[in-house]
Amino acid sequence: MSGISLNNYQNVPNTWDEMYISDNNLRDQYHRIINYLERESANDLNKKEELAKSLFMSQGITFTVYDSGEGIEKIFPFDIIPRIITSLEWSFIEKGIKQRLKALNLFLKDVYSNQFIIKDKVIPAALIYSCPHFLREMYQLNVPHDIYIHIAGIDLIRDYDGTFYVLEDNLRTPSGVSYMLENREITKRLFPDLIPQCKVRSVTEYPSILYKNLLSLSPRAVSNPTIVLLSPGMYNSAYYEHTTLARLMGVELVEGRDLVVKDQKVFMKTTTGLQQVDVIYRRVDDDFIDPLVFNPNSVLGVAGLMSAYRKGNVAIINAVGNGVADDKAVYTYVPDMIKYYLNEEPILKNVPTYSLGNADEKNYVFENINKMVIKKTNGSGGYGMLMGHASSEQEIDDYKKEILKDPRNFIAQPTISLSTAPCYMDGVLKPRRVDLRPYALVGPDGISIVPGGLTRVALKEGSLVVNSSQGGGSKDTWVLST
Repeated sequence: MSGISLNNYQNVPNTWDEMYISDNNLRDQYHRIINYLERESANDLNKKEELAKSLFMSQGITFTVYDSGEGIEKIFPFDIIPRIITSLEWSFIEKGIKQRLKALNLFLKDVYSNQFIIKDKVIPAALIYSCPHFLREMYQLNVPHDIYIHIAGIDLIRDYDGTFYVLEDNLRTPSGVSYMLENREITKRLFPDLIPQCKVRSVTEYPSILYKNLLSLSPRAVSNPTIVLLSPGMYNSAYYEHTTLARLMGVELVEGRDLVVKDQKVFMKTTTGLQQVDVIYRRVDDDFIDPLVFNPNSVLGVAGLMSAYRKGNVAIINAVGNGVADDKAVYTYVPDMIKYYLNEEPILKNVPTYSLGNADEKNYVFENINKMVIKKTNGSGGYGMLMGHASSEQEIDDYKKEILKDPRNFIAQPTISLSTAPCYMDGVLKPRRVDLRPYALVGPDGISIVPGGLTRVALKEGSLVVNSSQGGGSKDTWVLST
């Protein structure tokens, strides 16, 4: 059987393709893998695809879709063709993310202390105070090393001309890193020779860098600080990831009921008694973290945790209150933050964004709604979005009514085409839309970004939505060394 053919690969018009320049001219970084695929029979590639599926299934790599009130476990779809990024592209991405995180971190420190950026009228006070994630409980609270963002998953997309844009900054409890690690392990099984031949850089150091950072944030000067990963439990959609990261770092996976606060210190219940906890890597949202301070009905958090945090007896990773910096209405001001705090021009661009709380911008969006994507400022997972170009008149009218109830809660962005990458589908390569979420780790020694990230892919033909909850999948991301 002959190998895979590229003859039927249809470039999407006005779209940047990660593999093809134009007229079937391959980009340099894809030559080696395409030569390999052309030598493989369709039968062999189908076997690789089946192997990937069975590995995902046997290792329990699933996520939960919350549809019609039921949580349904689904295998995370994986495409066997890696997405390839050159060392030059990566160096640009890395510089841009580091710059952005420095500014966002300074913004969080400022907004919870002196608020110079508000006093200097760079950001309107009303925008900050109306954000549900701006937590007055964090005002004047000292966080270790002034680091608020320890882990970020910054979503990047490419427009039709190849320009990288930041789609959103995930600064609360970013997820997906376990898929990045697992995708690489599976690709090593599928293409063991190709990875070294292509000089693909490694992503496997992520857990050890994270662990080192967590150790360095311990408020107690002890040789072996106690670190725990606080999970909402097995019904959370990212529970697989919580178990994976705890195992890879060698730290305890706990739930709220395993911890207790005494004398403003946090302790873990163990079979030999209480053990003081120094660092909590939490995957529980702010709202549920301490029922005495936030949601009183929460059973996921720990009563009294905020008092131990305020006292400086425990470090919480990411810091509480970070959501004010990844509110989608505040996102529009990140380029201004970069200029204000760093006195630099932004390296990575924002997607043009309209805040519907602004009457003029709202009117413009309503007039051009067919060309817009509208999102809730604090939504996630692709839920509750309106894709103007793919919605009926009725859906648009209903959505407008929702917006008018509270315009501050919505932003709009022009429909960006998203770049395409080759995916193996039914025995042939087809272009599908992709985005990229690199993971940055911030510690006292600076910012580390493992060379890669999670490439999410819209597997439905013509779809621009890459979220797993909306039928998307993922692929391994190869960053080539120079």
